[in-house]
Amino acid sequence: MADITAAAPRRRARRLNLRLWLPLLWLGTVALAALFAPLVAPHDPLMQDLMLERLPPSFMAGSEPGYWLGTDSLGRDVLSRMIHGARIALFVSVIAAATTCLFGSALGLVAGFFGGWWDRVISRLVDIWMAFPPVLFAVLLVAVMGTGLTSVIAAIALIDWTRFARVIRAETMVQARMDYVDSARIGGARRLATLISEILPNVLPSIIALLMLEMGIAVIVEAILSFVNLSISSDDPTWGSMIAEGRNAIHFAWWVLLFPLIALFLTVLSFSTLGEGLKQRFDPVLQ
Repeated sequence: MADITAAAPRRRARRLNLRLWLPLLWLGTVALAALFAPLVAPHDPLMQDLMLERLPPSFMAGSEPGYWLGTDSLGRDVLSRMIHGARIALFVSVIAAATTCLFGSALGLVAGFFGGWWDRVISRLVDIWMAFPPVLFAVLLVAVMGTGLTSVIAAIALIDWTRFARVIRAETMVQARMDYVDSARIGGARRLATLISEILPNVLPSIIALLMLEMGIAVIVEAILSFVNLSISSDDPTWGSMIAEGRNAIHFAWWVLLFPLIALFLTVLSFSTLGEGLKQRFDPVLQ
């Protein structure tokens, strides 16, 4: 019985390690490929050669050496375009998610800790903002502000800050009722100092988990906007534009659609899984 009891924590630890290391391995690979894209990509992602139109991947008959994942309808290398597309996806995800996290978490902390009219104003603002369908709101914002990475990042930040505000507000309200907060107040700590030094560290695991989730959502939103040609120039490689192009050739050049779709799926899944794994690893309550 003792052996069974002792084995259970080890199994949980192994599962947790897998939830941390597998997504880290994938995201690290994508990040390194994106960072060193000019060196890693076998071809120029914008180079067109109609003589190489829709070549199959290297594991299929009729392929050409050096084109590992085949080519698209303009003879552009699919692998090179995926690698350069990863740069755009990760850039948008990091900047947009960080901006959203800082703004939404700050409002959530203030609303949950100070309460009163701070809470009422922020909560009503969140309710009004969440009344808009997020994806349609993003498309509308980019259409109004114009295409470009700045517009995409601004649209994501303006839409998704409410998720951080709601979750962090609820977490802060729970932490504010804990005994350690009363002890800090009795000890003479100011309210703002208590919020930063006592409550924020205990809310941080939830913020990290939401940040990872938001990075995955930002990748999806950027892909959606690229899919409808509202991100950057249609000539620049993005996963969304590659999926849009591959959709029209799925019956005779399925690789143009499948490979960027797999990359998008694994990246979003890795962000989500990593966030949950980090929360389980560092949340003192779960520990």
